[in-house]
Amino acid sequence: MAVGQAEQIEQLKAEVADLRRQLDQNSQNSSKPPSSDSPFAKPAPKSLRGKSARKPGGQPGHPGSTLALVDNPNKRQRHEPGPCTGCGANLAEAPEVGMERRQVFDLPPVTVQVTEHQLIARRCSCGATTRGTAPEGVTAPVSYGPRITAIILYLYVGQFLSKNRTAAAVGELFGTPVSEGTVATMTKRAADGLDDFLSVVTDRLTEAEVVGFDETGLRVAGKLHWVHCARTGKYTLITCHTKRGTAGIDAAGVLGRFRGVAVHDAWAPYDTYPDVEHQLCCAHALRELAGVADIAPLDADWCWATQATDALVAMQHLVADAIAAGSDTIDADTLDKQVALDRSAAQIGITQTAARTNKVMRKHNALARRLLQRQNDYLRFTTDWRIPADNNGSERDIRMIKLRQKVSGCLRTLTGATQFCTIRSYLSTAAKHSRTLFDSLVTLTEGHPWLPAHQ
Repeated sequence: MAVGQAEQIEQLKAEVADLRRQLDQNSQNSSKPPSSDSPFAKPAPKSLRGKSARKPGGQPGHPGSTLALVDNPNKRQRHEPGPCTGCGANLAEAPEVGMERRQVFDLPPVTVQVTEHQLIARRCSCGATTRGTAPEGVTAPVSYGPRITAIILYLYVGQFLSKNRTAAAVGELFGTPVSEGTVATMTKRAADGLDDFLSVVTDRLTEAEVVGFDETGLRVAGKLHWVHCARTGKYTLITCHTKRGTAGIDAAGVLGRFRGVAVHDAWAPYDTYPDVEHQLCCAHALRELAGVADIAPLDADWCWATQATDALVAMQHLVADAIAAGSDTIDADTLDKQVALDRSAAQIGITQTAARTNKVMRKHNALARRLLQRQNDYLRFTTDWRIPADNNGSERDIRMIKLRQKVSGCLRTLTGATQFCTIRSYLSTAAKHSRTLFDSLVTLTEGHPWLPAHQ
């Protein structure tokens, strides 16, 4: 009886430890996104970069940015002084000896301008009647123009307002009634006009040498769907699918045709594509290692996860410093030392967690084994400097979808989610080519979407 009770106590202790570990997980010690952190228990800031000698704020020599006087204002108003503050005399005829300039930046009252297109019909002496042709885009008796349509898309897709709030904002700002249905119709029309853009971006990504891949959950029609992202520094493709694994990845149309280096986390379906090389995200590994170190005994003098963390960070610094210095190589001995430290830490982690007596230990054992068995995939960035050490770029691109859900809630249909992701792909790619979101939307609503030039 005592033996059974002891086993039960140990099992309960393991369950409590696992529950505590789950409660303590946040975006800094696990793969959970920052949006999942509790607003009431935000983790304390913790950076792996270490402290620098620089003070907070702008550094000496930084140009800064502030509102400045312009040389040619739209309007000038002169404000004459009243009576002399010394003797009270009238200063109307006194000489002008100085002037202080103050400028106010503001908008004039904004109203929608209605342009009526009158299609004149004339009858020829032969009896035939000919009517004038409407300008491009004027296809209905009453319609919204490209600029106000672009503003609606900017608020809905660019700034993540809901359809209802977008319609309300346009009505308040411009005095023009807009319905939720109109917002939905404009979004559909804009997304439908991006077929050529999607084809171009998909082809460019498959031709690239290095592409980042990521996925995240999105609530659509009350169910969990998955948003997939493929990106480079110049192109972004965001898609939505019911599946997280290979079905969703294949539907995006990139990784199945890709033959370069895929940067991603350790999500297993990415490894099922045999024709690519892999760079596993070091940032994900560092967060997992932080989770191991967080639950290490307080009286422990050393933790294998801390050594692995220090080695990975040191190698990233070596590469960053070499690139900044314009060097072509890293000191081989210094790099080999850090590689050995990383490898030995992972081996010790495997040994210490070999028993795998509970869920936490099994998780840490799997991490240590992955760090050892896939060390080449984690450290590919040290030998090929085209490759980033982490997948942070993909996380930044896909984070906008999570922000949308946080601001305005889930999307109601998969079709609507797909349209939203399509336009986000367009806007993200345009921003990477130094184009403003609004100008890009205007060209889209005019029926001539911007296409990236081949670079």
